[in-house]
Amino acid sequence: MKKLTANINEIAERLGDTAITSLEGRNYVGFDISVENAIWSIKAAMFPKFFGSERFGYDAGIKRQSELAKAYDEIQKCLGYVLNDDDEIREKASDLINKLPEVMEAVNTDVIAAYEGDPAAKSTDEVILTYPAFNAITIYRVAHELYKAGVPVLPRKMTEYAHQLTGIDIHPGATIGKFFFIDHGTGVVIGETTVIGEHVKLYQHVTLGAKSFAVGEDGSLVKDIKRHPNIGNNVVIYAGATILGGDVYIGDNCVIGGSVWLTHSVPEGEMVLSTPPKAIHVHTMDI
Repeated sequence: MKKLTANINEIAERLGDTAITSLEGRNYVGFDISVENAIWSIKAAMFPKFFGSERFGYDAGIKRQSELAKAYDEIQKCLGYVLNDDDEIREKASDLINKLPEVMEAVNTDVIAAYEGDPAAKSTDEVILTYPAFNAITIYRVAHELYKAGVPVLPRKMTEYAHQLTGIDIHPGATIGKFFFIDHGTGVVIGETTVIGEHVKLYQHVTLGAKSFAVGEDGSLVKDIKRHPNIGNNVVIYAGATILGGDVYIGDNCVIGGSVWLTHSVPEGEMVLSTPPKAIHVHTMDI
């Protein structure tokens, strides 16, 4: 046992010498759990009858007030990992809570888009309780408010939690209009500078990404520039389509077919389909 203890101590020292540590000297122990708790508290505040910690015994108004107070506390805990000033933490938490009615208004349109856009959806309850897009988009819309407020790390941590939960990867910096629906969803990627209009529907394995990366004089990647496409209103993008580039605009009322690869803009009202493969006929001879 003494030998094992000595080895553990030695390895711990070596790990400390070689591991990348927080550049800001922060300790993120418990951050994952705190983020998860905040997300579920926020969902409970917006939809207490679906996700509330107390399913019975409160009327809707009292239940929502209780969940909002809990969400406020959980958000403050998360912000404490990434911000230093207590006043700023309280201010950012309050601002997010004040934004929740606006966020919920947008999420409600997303639920309607899912129900009306998917014949398999039997009710809005089913969408809220079972559709991965509900989780991914709801978490994105909350994280987006924190992103706009300049909060570091936390917005990305929230959408990465949704990514792990659903397979849908939406960067919190993306701008997405109302009535947004992702059908099935697995493998969807939406980059940071993507702009999406209203009434847009994506299917699984759609990528809205960057075509190339600008490089500075020192050889490092240039950040904070437009890299991802713009998608207009009333657009449908089918499974496996890839649209790349910050100068690409998909016009209103377009349909992008499955497995299409696009690095150029598409005018309003166009349908873009992938070229079908040519059939190869093999003739055999009797031997």
